[in-house]
Amino acid sequence: MLKLTLRNLLRHPLRAALTVVGMALAILAFALLRTMVEAWYAGVDASSPVRLVTRNAVSLMDTLPLAYEARIRAVPGVTGVGRAFWFEGVYIDKKHFFPQFAISMPGYLDLLPELLFPEDQRLSLIQDRRGALVGRKLAARFGWKIGDRIILKGTYFPGEYQLVIRGIYQGRDPSTDETMLIFHWDYLNEQMKKLAPDQADKAGWFLVEIASPDQAGEVAAKIDAIFKNSLAETLTETEKAFNLGFVAMTEAILMAIRAVSWVVIGVILLVLANTMAMSARERLPEYAVLKAMGFRPRFLTGVIMGESLALALLGGVLGLALTPLLIKALPGSVMQYFGVFNVTTATLAIGLGVSLAVGLLAALLPAWRASRVGIAMALRRVG
Repeated sequence: MLKLTLRNLLRHPLRAALTVVGMALAILAFALLRTMVEAWYAGVDASSPVRLVTRNAVSLMDTLPLAYEARIRAVPGVTGVGRAFWFEGVYIDKKHFFPQFAISMPGYLDLLPELLFPEDQRLSLIQDRRGALVGRKLAARFGWKIGDRIILKGTYFPGEYQLVIRGIYQGRDPSTDETMLIFHWDYLNEQMKKLAPDQADKAGWFLVEIASPDQAGEVAAKIDAIFKNSLAETLTETEKAFNLGFVAMTEAILMAIRAVSWVVIGVILLVLANTMAMSARERLPEYAVLKAMGFRPRFLTGVIMGESLALALLGGVLGLALTPLLIKALPGSVMQYFGVFNVTTATLAIGLGVSLAVGLLAALLPAWRASRVGIAMALRRVG
């Protein structure tokens, strides 16, 4: 059976090659789109179960008074608190976008053990109020090194901010975002006192560390109860739920990407099914001869299934092998919007499984027809 399957594969080299290439492109597109969706959820996957986020109950754009920090710290079960702002500054121009955060140091920084960098850089960062910490990928993107000076032009926060690179971190886990820039909340607050006093002494959110994940619901309820009926009521949720809130804003786009990925697989399924149907139709007289010689229908089914699976797997493996290479070749203008953009083992496994499924489904009808072919009717086509 194996020898016959191999001979059938090589009978029409051009047809087989085009089918394999088409399958490879389909699996490549499927894996790339799935990787894109996973990249959007990278922040969710990297969330810590012992971290909560307290923000304004109205929206993330509304701020919280600085005085809330001490009251949150006093809640039973809370082991650490840090304050932060999302800082949407412009570096060079708006095309050079990357995530920027102003955080309280060392408090907020102590709550981020997944950011790894040398202790001497940590001390230098904490001591320099204009110091900044940048991710390894971000530093590589702009060619930054320790001691370099950069300027961010404020958008929501007015003014220009002159920062000095004091640390370059790498992620502890593959899902850790290495494209962020972090600088001192104190420096931002000093600027606000000069340029926009009404924005000073406030925080965008508070990052809260708790002793145990089991306490998340209880601690969150206690924090929100403290500020109930105040001028700035709070919403406290797990870090995972907080990050999911950002993802939810683009849920329609993600659903469209998922739909397109499966449409691509559906198209290649039809292409492979058509190829197998053509091959089976051309070989009906041969199948009739084999049946006349005593070969059972399951033998014919195995030959057709084997050929279809071989085409699908060759294309699938080629497509999956090309996916990481294509991702590395993507321009920086695309990669800048993704903190983590890596092909996971799960994506590779699903891509391989999809290839097997396509190969099996494409061969079902041709195999069924070949197994039921009448010897006399098929032999009439000979010559």
